[in-house]
Order: sequence, then C-alpha cells, then structure tokens
Amino acid sequence: MNNRRNFLKTGSLMAGSLLSTELDAFATPAIKLPAANLIIMATNWGFNGNLVEFCAAAKKDGYDGIEVWVPGSIAEMNALSEAVGKAGLKLGLLAGGHDSNPTLHKKQFSDAIERAISLKPLYINCHSGKDYFSFDDNAAMVAMTIKQSDASGVPIYHETHRGRMLFAAHVSRGFIDRFKELKLTLDISHWCNVHEGLLADQQISVDVALARTEHIHARIGHAEGPQVNDPRAPEWKNEVKAHFDWWDKVIERKKIEGQSITFLTEFGPPNYLQTLPFSSQPVADQWAINKYMMETIRKRYS
Repeated sequence: MNNRRNFLKTGSLMAGSLLSTELDAFATPAIKLPAANLIIMATNWGFNGNLVEFCAAAKKDGYDGIEVWVPGSIAEMNALSEAVGKAGLKLGLLAGGHDSNPTLHKKQFSDAIERAISLKPLYINCHSGKDYFSFDDNAAMVAMTIKQSDASGVPIYHETHRGRMLFAAHVSRGFIDRFKELKLTLDISHWCNVHEGLLADQQISVDVALARTEHIHARIGHAEGPQVNDPRAPEWKNEVKAHFDWWDKVIERKKIEGQSITFLTEFGPPNYLQTLPFSSQPVADQWAINKYMMETIRKRYS
C-alpha cells in the first residue's frame, strides 16, 4: 500500500510538472481590468486546518480574500472577523436555508442573511431556496433578499447551483425576467452537468444570466459532472475554453461599466474531486488547482 501511495504521489508531482498546458493558454492577457477591480477569493472547502491557518494560507498564496459560510454563533462570527482582519483579507459570505418546508426555510435564510449583513462583508452569496419549491415560494425569497440588500447596502447574489432555485438555465431565466434587481453568482459548471453539455442549446438563457452576473465561482464543469479532475489536463480543453469564453463576456461588461468583479476559485475536495477506487486517493491536489486557477485568472484579467 505504501508503494502504491508513493507511486501515486510521484505520479501526481510528475503530472503537475507537465500540466502547464491548457490553463497556460488562458494566462495570456485578454480583457484587462484595473488591478483593484479584480478581486479573487479563496474557499475553505476541503482545507485541513483552522480558520487562522486558512487565512494565513490564503494570504500567503496571493488571494485577496476568503469566502466562507456565515457562522451560526456570535463567538464564531467574532472569531471570523478577527481572523480576516489580522490577515488583511476581504470577506465574502455564503448564506442559505436548509429546511424542506418553504416557510421555515425562508426564516432560516432570512436569519442567515441578517447575521451575514452584521459582519459587513464585501458581498453575500446565496444558496437560494430549493429546486422542488414552487416558483412563488422561491420568488418570495428573492424578493426578501432584495429588500435586505437595499436596506443594508450589502450586495446579495444568488448562485446558479444544483438543488437550489437556479439549478438550470431555463428555470433561472424565469427568475431573471421576474426580478430586474436579481444579481447572480455564476457557477455555470452546475448547468453543464444539469444540461449534460456546454449549453449550446441554452444560449439565450446563458446570455441573460451573464448580463446579471456580479460574482463568479471559477470551477470547470462538464457534461457528466460539475468538476473536471484537473483543468490543466489537455483532455478538458473544450470545457476550459467554454468557461473562459463565458467569463470573458462578464469581464468585458464589467470593464465597460468600470466596476469590480469578484471570483472564487472553487474546485472542491473529494467527492467533488474524483478519487481512485479502493484507496479514496484524490487524483489531483485541490489547493494547487485552485491556486493555479487564481494565478491564471489574475494574469488574464488584470
């Protein structure tokens, strides 16, 4: 078993040295934003360490800030504020509800948003509603967050995410048409999975979503899953290009508007990240991929 693990580790390192391929092509400057207008956040999803260690690692590797779930207690909220402040990082927060009853879910969601607002984050990213709630139940949650954003001045975005209200391109278009104030976190990798392809037959819905995007989750999806095993690998070149083409359109609009754009590099750990059978050995290094994505995005857009 040790020999096998050593082989896998050595193979991974060798592959990493050879994989400056597909992503490197996208490190060529494309649509240049002022440096201050491009803000790239790190995820603690899969990080093996405490909050202080995570903030230190994100700062060391060149991230501008972190995006984490809003804590549930005052003590945890204070600890988060202290850790982010000491590290000199910006803060983005995730919020949502979990109950299967729409009324209880909305109350959980509202309470999470209010906790997040009290921390004065750069933005709040929402896992909004449920895919099986009615349109009206989900729409009530959008209307609620619009009021909370207007009252607080904190931008609130709704993520295109499987299992949530914006789980599919055509469904999301209905909410975009209903609410002119609706702003999105674009995680289009989910839609690639839901629609089993690179969305060529969903172009109108994709275009209206790109026009409402304020925050991007930079993960590369494919027809059979929300995350390729390693975006540097040449077999994923079509998927990588498709995602950068979508992101380019958002960046181009942001440059014209003179506004900032936030990214979160969000390649996840197992089981989002594929593993080898029997050993559960990850096939790639999650943190290294996210760092590589961050560096590529920064070179391309700033």
